[in-house]
Amino acid sequence: MASAKSVLATAASLSASVVLIRTIVNDLIPRNFQNYIFSTLHTLFHRLSSQLTIIIDKYEGFAPNQLYEAIKVYLGSKIFPPTRRLKVSKSNKENNLKVSIGTNEEVVDTFQGIQIKWRWVFHEVQRAVIRRPHDLYPTFQTQFSYFQLSFHKKHKDKVMGSYFQHVLSEAKVIKEELKTLKLHTLQHMHMNPAGMWMSVNLMHPATFETLAMDPELKRAIMEDLKRFVERRESYRTAGRAWKRGYLLYGPPGTGKSSLIAAMANFLKFDVYDLELTDIGCNSDFRKLLLGTANRSIVVIEDIDCTAELGKRRRRRGGLRSVGTRKDNQVTLSGLLNFVDGLWSSCGDERIIIFTTNHKDRLDPALLRPGRMDMHIHMSYLKSNAFNILSSNYLGIDDHKFFKEISQLLEKVEVTPAQVAEELMKSNDPDVALRGLIQFLKEKGREDDETYENNEQNWEKGKMTELGDRGQMGQRIGEEIEENVTI
Repeated sequence: MASAKSVLATAASLSASVVLIRTIVNDLIPRNFQNYIFSTLHTLFHRLSSQLTIIIDKYEGFAPNQLYEAIKVYLGSKIFPPTRRLKVSKSNKENNLKVSIGTNEEVVDTFQGIQIKWRWVFHEVQRAVIRRPHDLYPTFQTQFSYFQLSFHKKHKDKVMGSYFQHVLSEAKVIKEELKTLKLHTLQHMHMNPAGMWMSVNLMHPATFETLAMDPELKRAIMEDLKRFVERRESYRTAGRAWKRGYLLYGPPGTGKSSLIAAMANFLKFDVYDLELTDIGCNSDFRKLLLGTANRSIVVIEDIDCTAELGKRRRRRGGLRSVGTRKDNQVTLSGLLNFVDGLWSSCGDERIIIFTTNHKDRLDPALLRPGRMDMHIHMSYLKSNAFNILSSNYLGIDDHKFFKEISQLLEKVEVTPAQVAEELMKSNDPDVALRGLIQFLKEKGREDDETYENNEQNWEKGKMTELGDRGQMGQRIGEEIEENVTI
């Protein structure tokens, strides 16, 4: 008991001494001098310490700090054993859960034998709003957050170089795996370019495996896309914008939209669907481009149905475009500048796709090499692509009717959409394929009748033209004979 009483007495004495010293310091030493002493002691302690601390703020000025977002994704993927708290969230437009470490939670990561301690610091600062002197309004809270990492000083170069690059690359891979593809469409024009677009989840199931098209052409497109995403340094060395242009042309229903969806799913790129007739002028067009993200596909569908670019007519007040629905001020030069001019370099790793049903109607300037890098003809369905449709819709790779169907497909012009519609009429392969054979035969007869009618009409028109010329010649001859007689 005596020893316990002596310990308590000593502790009480020390506490009283500390309070007395603190009181003396506060009363006798000015506040500025106190701050100087504490700052000096902190600096001295920091110099003697072997640990180095780095702060990564959420914002760099007004712009988001990309390293901060990458660290958040990276640490969220690491469920460390000592971790006690995790934050899990999900937004309406996302398919996957977002996981991050809890605020003020400390985790330890290991990189090449280096032990790195992470902490996500989150705090609020109260601020008051003052409008006039002595007119104080209620305070409001501003939230601040940053990541803090600590490690031994001798590893500074490796952490600043290799480790941060490791975090950025790992975060990019994780984001791509968890990414929900978006389909963006024009909303309305704002001063902020990002506000011009509204988006929905791109849920189109098309992939290159399910796409009914010529296997060789499909393989060529996939290899071209792979080369494109792997050649960033090649584009930079050549002084070219990191973008690639595709022209998809062919009859309606041949799968142009499905190919675009398959390309988006293959690359994990968002899609921006652009209607030139909804854009007022070239400057609005440029603002829209600034609002698109990197690693995206910009699609301009049915370019042949768009208002005739570049054809202008004079009217009071200046030049005005000739349009079908309304005046369109986007010029051909503005469109070409987007394809391969200065504004084509406003984003990295971008795909530009034009679609048309009639390639021959396009301005030759759009088709020049270097603007549309690859022209892809979406043709009618042939036998070498029919097996994919039968597998998709009926779950079969072979059938006794396949030979007859293949022979008919080589003679009859039908689109994949037409064949798919026939295959969906029954789950029974025998019934569905019999119906398809009947459809192909009827389609062949209709095509033959149409061809014969066109031939007859052409012959009839030719004979009518010759008859008209004969009657005209006869009248001219009679007039000449009358004149001679007179």
